[in-house]
Amino acid sequence: MKTSNLASGPFLWVWLLASLALTGTVLAASPARNRPFLQSEIVFPLEKWHNHASCLVEAPNGDLLVCWFHGSGERKSDDVKIEGARLRKGSGTWSRRFTMADTLDYPDTNCAMFIDPAGRLWLLWPTILANRWETALMKYRISSHYLGDGPPRWESSEVLHVTPDFKSFEIAVTNWVVQMEAQLSALALPEAEAKTWRQEFENARLRASDKLSQRLGWMTRAHPLVLRGSRLIVPLYSDGFSFSLMAITDDWGRTWRVSNPLLGAGNIQPSIVERQDGSLYTLMRDNGPPPGRLFQSESRDRGETWGPVTKSDLPNPGSGAEVIRLKNGHWALIGNDTEKGRHSLAVQISPDEGRTWPWKRHLEFQPPGPEAGAFHYPSLLQARDGTLHASYSYHLATRNLPKDVDGDPAAKSIKHAHFNEAWVMAGDERQP
Repeated sequence: MKTSNLASGPFLWVWLLASLALTGTVLAASPARNRPFLQSEIVFPLEKWHNHASCLVEAPNGDLLVCWFHGSGERKSDDVKIEGARLRKGSGTWSRRFTMADTLDYPDTNCAMFIDPAGRLWLLWPTILANRWETALMKYRISSHYLGDGPPRWESSEVLHVTPDFKSFEIAVTNWVVQMEAQLSALALPEAEAKTWRQEFENARLRASDKLSQRLGWMTRAHPLVLRGSRLIVPLYSDGFSFSLMAITDDWGRTWRVSNPLLGAGNIQPSIVERQDGSLYTLMRDNGPPPGRLFQSESRDRGETWGPVTKSDLPNPGSGAEVIRLKNGHWALIGNDTEKGRHSLAVQISPDEGRTWPWKRHLEFQPPGPEAGAFHYPSLLQARDGTLHASYSYHLATRNLPKDVDGDPAAKSIKHAHFNEAWVMAGDERQP
């Protein structure tokens, strides 16, 4: 009787979804560039542990590397570490997991990777000093030996010191707070809500006047961007301030400086793309009040300064997104395309550098509600063969999942999807 109950009702589609993920989903699985295809699989079997915030890179030999953070909860525990896995070119099976970074007795989280023009692999991540995001300390490692089995062999391991100019940072935040308070007064919000916002603004002003608060709490999320002339831009954000800035180096990490802060009401986790004219554009997660929309800003001096932060027309439920430029000049955007909930993960294509997004297709979609999973924090890259790869947190709803011997539901993994632009442009078979 117990087996019959598990195999019926709402559990059935959850079980089928998990089974498909374990075996790999394949739709029109031809890698021909102009023929739509999608191949997907989870990197490791579903488990109870928290696995989140992945990032993908393609190695010079065509292998894929993915990293993510794994543990029992970075806000309460110190067992969180950065893990990785490798997908050999031509293989459909990911390697066994290995450790990329593990600071003893501290949580390591929100990792990002890229491969520089010299072919070296960079891993960037924050170590959380006191189980609060505002205590993050940025680090990075570099490896020239990462094509073999197992983890990379790191040649260097450094702290990325985020050092805003103290006075100009304080003045910029203070002036922004004055503007926000004036706008708040004009909105005529309920007093309780207005009081909450006034407290948030005051906290930002106080933190901006403290040197330690300026220098701690910055974290990575999306891929760094390499510009011509050996400039590396690492997009950073702070949950303590709830806005973003960019770390910049022109000598591959020997020296760092930062841009002006990108000030908005909850614009975090920036992803940067370069326009044809050389200007830069960033989309940022909406961590502020509704309606949920991706924030945007632009730079016309190679990332040194950024213009006003405004909301785009792109829905965002308060989750990460990534935008990249494709070889044909199109832009590709991956993220949750809702104002609320992470049950819907879509890829969109723009032919005009983000002015319009006429093509969209869903990698994941479940009807919202208690049975819905969360498919979020995606990473996106275009491989040398022109096809697209994505990785993302794959978290199923736990209500009806089978339990392990400890009574915990096996519900979390990292998922990889391989597809092409033609697959996105073909659109959903049935519109969610």
